Amino acid sequence: MIILKTEEEIEKMRRVNRMVGEILHILKNNVKVGITTEHLNEVAENEAKKRNAKCAFKGYGGFPKALCTSVNEEVVHGIPSRKRRLKEGDIISLDFGLIYDGFYGDSAITVAVGHIDGEKKKLMEVTKESLYRGISQAHPGNYLYDISQAVQEYAEGFGYGVVRDYVGHGIGRNLHEDPQVPNYVPSATDRGPMLKVGMTIAIEPMINAGTWRTKTLKDGWTVITLDKKPSAHFEHTIAITESGPVILSEVN
Repeated sequence: MIILKTEEEIEKMRRVNRMVGEILHILKNNVKVGITTEHLNEVAENEAKKRNAKCAFKGYGGFPKALCTSVNEEVVHGIPSRKRRLKEGDIISLDFGLIYDGFYGDSAITVAVGHIDGEKKKLMEVTKESLYRGISQAHPGNYLYDISQAVQEYAEGFGYGVVRDYVGHGIGRNLHEDPQVPNYVPSATDRGPMLKVGMTIAIEPMINAGTWRTKTLKDGWTVITLDKKPSAHFEHTIAITESGPVILSEVN
C-alpha cells in the first residue's frame, strides 16, 4: 500500500533528508587516497550523533555498518572495512540513511578518488544525469514507470547496463515502503501506479559500465557487476507535490 504524506510529514522528511545530504557532503570531502572505508563509516556515525539522529542502515536486516561503501565494480551494499584502503583512480558509492523524529532519510552519491579515467568519469556523469531525468518525470498524473523509462533510456543510450535486481523505493516512517521504483521499465503494457501528491520515494539509479547483471559476494551483502566492470550509484529522496517533484535530500 502506498502511503501518502501530509505537508507536515513531508517537512519532517525534508529535515532528516537534509541531514543525510549534509553528511554525504562531509563524507565526499573526506574521500582521498589512502583512507579506509571504515574511516568513512566512523565519520558518518559521528556526524549522525552530532545531529541526535540514528543511523538507518546499521542493523537493518543484519547489515553491520552505518554506511554502505561500494568501490569500483561493487554496485551496492559494500561493507566498510579497516582493510580496504582507497586507491588513486577508484570510484566509491556512499549510500547513507538516517532516522529522525520518526521518519527516514536516504541518499547516495558516487565520488572519485583522486584522478579517475575517462570511462569512470563518463559513467558517473551519465548515472547522475539519469537520476535527474527520472526525477523530472515525478509529477502528479504521470505514472511510476515514466520515471523508470527516463532513467533507462538515458543510461542505455550510452551502452550502459541498468541494474534490474535492485531498485528504488517508497520511504517515510519506514526505510522501504511501497512502491518499488525500478530503473528500467518492467512491463510493456503496464505503466505502474499513478503518481499522486504526497508520495515520497527514493529514486536511485545503479548503472554499470557493462552488463546489468550482478552477483552477491560471500559476505552476503556486497553486490558486484557480473563482468567486474565499474558501477555508479546516485540517489535522492523526493516528494511529489502539486507543483511537481521536490528533492528532499539535496544540499546546495
